[in-house]
Amino acid sequence: MTKLEELTNLLVNEIDDFKKDVEKLEIINNQLKDTKIKVDLTEYKSIIDSHQQQMEVYKRTFKDFENRFNNKINQAKIYPTWAVVVFVVCIVVTVTLVSYIFIK
Repeated sequence: MTKLEELTNLLVNEIDDFKKDVEKLEIINNQLKDTKIKVDLTEYKSIIDSHQQQMEVYKRTFKDFENRFNNKINQAKIYPTWAVVVFVVCIVVTVTLVSYIFIK
């Protein structure tokens, strides 16, 4: 009977310890539920703001470059208009003269 009593006593002790541990866990769980975690984002916010300002400057710079480039392309002409007209007139006159000479 002593062995049975020892085992029973041991089981009761283990159950009591388990119950105490469960109560401790419940207390910790309740504390965790009530705990509010605050994240300090001020440093990241300032970094993001400065990055956003840099990106705005880059966008403006690129837009200015694009406008200047488009203006240069629109103003640039490979040949002046008067030169093209003179060239076409010369070709037409030459063809006309050559055909006139061969027809006679």
